[in-house]
Amino acid sequence: MKVLHHPDRADIQLSSVLYALSDPIRLYLVSELYKAGERACGEFEVPVVKSTVSHHARTLREAGVVNVRIHGTMRFLSIRIDDLEARFPGLLMSVLQAYDSSGEPAFPS
Repeated sequence: MKVLHHPDRADIQLSSVLYALSDPIRLYLVSELYKAGERACGEFEVPVVKSTVSHHARTLREAGVVNVRIHGTMRFLSIRIDDLEARFPGLLMSVLQAYDSSGEPAFPS
């Protein structure tokens, strides 16, 4: 089984987290994970192909925003809330509240 790298809590960098959350699709994925909890990569309804969703999941994982758990051929995503809160108190909630209240479409046209 392939082992996926997740940065240790102390190695999560603010610039990497902000970069990962700057993309509308990645921000949407994190928002959906926050609302629904752990989900499989294939469960998200996004206007991109599966390989692009995998790329976004990898970017979020490498930044320390999400945890990816492999079960068989599926990859399950969950937010690393405790780690993010410990490193950057209030950041995730501020970003998600701003996203939810922005009224912007989930995906730009």
